[in-house]
Amino acid sequence: MNEPTDNPYVREPDTQFRAADELTEAKAKEQVSQLREAIEYHDYRYYVENDPIVSDSAYDRLFDRLDALERLFGLRDEHSPTQRIGSETLDELETHEHVTEMLSLDSSEEETEVYDFSERVRDEVGGVTYSLEPKFDGFSVELVYADGTFNRAVTRGDGENGEDVSTNVKTIRTVPLQIPDAPEFLAVRAEVYMPHSGFQDLNQERVQEGKDPFANPRNAAAGTVRQLDPRIVADRPLDIYFYDVMDSSQAIETQAGVFELLSDLGFRINEYNRMADDIETFVSYREELLDERDELEYEIDGVVAKVNAFEKRDALGETARHPRWAFAYKFPPNTGETTVKRIAVQVGRTGRLTPVALLDPVDVSGVTISRATLHNEAQAQDLGVAEGATVEIERAGDVIPQVVSVTEAPDGTFEMPEQCPVCGSDVTKEGPNHFCTGGMSCDAQLTQSLEHFASREAMNIEGLGEEIADILVEAGVIESIADLYQLEKDELTTLEPFAEQSAENLLREIEASKNPDLASFLYALGIRHVGTERARLLAEYFSLDELETADATELKTVGDIGPEVATSIRSFFANDSNREMIHQLQQMGVTPERRERGDEFDGMALVFTGSIEDYSRTELTELMESHGASVTSSVSGETDYLVVGDDPGSTKLEQADESGVETIAAGDFKERFLSEIGALS
Repeated sequence: MNEPTDNPYVREPDTQFRAADELTEAKAKEQVSQLREAIEYHDYRYYVENDPIVSDSAYDRLFDRLDALERLFGLRDEHSPTQRIGSETLDELETHEHVTEMLSLDSSEEETEVYDFSERVRDEVGGVTYSLEPKFDGFSVELVYADGTFNRAVTRGDGENGEDVSTNVKTIRTVPLQIPDAPEFLAVRAEVYMPHSGFQDLNQERVQEGKDPFANPRNAAAGTVRQLDPRIVADRPLDIYFYDVMDSSQAIETQAGVFELLSDLGFRINEYNRMADDIETFVSYREELLDERDELEYEIDGVVAKVNAFEKRDALGETARHPRWAFAYKFPPNTGETTVKRIAVQVGRTGRLTPVALLDPVDVSGVTISRATLHNEAQAQDLGVAEGATVEIERAGDVIPQVVSVTEAPDGTFEMPEQCPVCGSDVTKEGPNHFCTGGMSCDAQLTQSLEHFASREAMNIEGLGEEIADILVEAGVIESIADLYQLEKDELTTLEPFAEQSAENLLREIEASKNPDLASFLYALGIRHVGTERARLLAEYFSLDELETADATELKTVGDIGPEVATSIRSFFANDSNREMIHQLQQMGVTPERRERGDEFDGMALVFTGSIEDYSRTELTELMESHGASVTSSVSGETDYLVVGDDPGSTKLEQADESGVETIAAGDFKERFLSEIGALS
């Protein structure tokens, strides 16, 4: 991109502007045009060339001036640098046809097939020059420019049609929005990717918030580009490389000419692109990049050779799926050995801190692994795992990834932080585990506690899952569980994704939850070591007031409550914040009740297999046991009925047949038993 030398806002400009209200409209338009051109150039120097020529403060003044003039004189333009980040959430991504079909590449890991490709090319069109390029493992998009102005960006999709992701791609600072001296029409192909450092930062943030991390940078980039909210996209570290011209009003004859044009226009191209006269150089090129693969800031999974001259490409043609003038020489998959890039500390619902190794993504048994739980500080130290360590990964039981050994250890060892990485509260150690003392003042604990509180086995607030809990906490409308019962419709409808009806639905669910069974309420509080069964036992022995003051001795009189569980319960109710939260809930009208056990099914023994619509297994077990039945996990001669839902297990059916146990279909079970106790959904 050539420097706009006649522009006064380039090269550390004097930004002592005349007051905007002193400008005529004509002067304002002229200044806006110059500011846009200068900012696009400075973005290019900073993001593409990594060689800025003005200070950050000068850039900020230019940007602020442009923003002010556009607002004051009504000169907003969707292609202005001030409009990279859209403010409106999309309802869906529209489909758009590509300028030309975006084909995939023929590929192989076998060197012999590379030579077969070369021989076929030579036999059909004679000697050729090849363009050698990295094969990016990112997310392919088509970008179209009309008269030098960004028009649209479309995903590859099925090759003929893709999804319009223009608003999201515009947020990437290395994407030019205006291109001086560009061809009248230009369609280019590019790869959107997430740099390794940004990927690790994003995953660390997600882990600390209790969210699942992305499996690899490609998934992260693809999921981000297809977001419906461009503000989310703008907050994530995406970048882009341009590598092909799909169509242009300016004649181009070679791939070398493509790269020359892209570079001249200010598009970011890869530094490893080069030309070669023979296929042997391509094979060596692959070995070179394979050696450097782990040092790159972006994912590549091979290299590509393309016939340079377009005339010879036309002669070679294409198949229904692949161009016959290009070939990808793939890298072998990574083994189970990889590097620990970061150790993030995840904060769970109960405040427990868990170290999580964030890894360079590695293929293990066909599955990409990018994280491995280290359980606690002691395990990490025993293994010698620290940031920068080279480790061997395996999938325990072929499912759960874990670090089994350290093959190269850096200096230093992992130590749990003294303050919570989310809220900054002090961290305490209990046995081998560490806990945040922030309680629900910690956003990580609050978000997960809110989701748990609303779950079906707890307060059963339909529509309040992980996503909505995140939104409510991040927006600051929920700072305590009790705040849930003070939400108002006007407050909700200002938040995405709430509309008037969805806000009313959630408020109706919240109101309906105010009279819970005491056992469900105790489970909803999220007391460490108190699941649904222990909550039921506690509700049988204590009222809520009695439980708040019960000492360890009294608690241990309840079956299945040992010293550790008793200590946990006592600690929960001794915490001032927890007691205050319960009292606030009561003030909001939440009135848990002890519901007496019925005896309708006293002495009956049941086993469930398969799923029953509208009910979880835990709900059915609690429901039937609260009315006298005994629910077990396996069929025996003592079983009265095997209740058969959808996708039942064959073992239990065989056991029932062998033992002569009567089976009941889910619908009959509901009519015979649940209707009797008024429990039909």
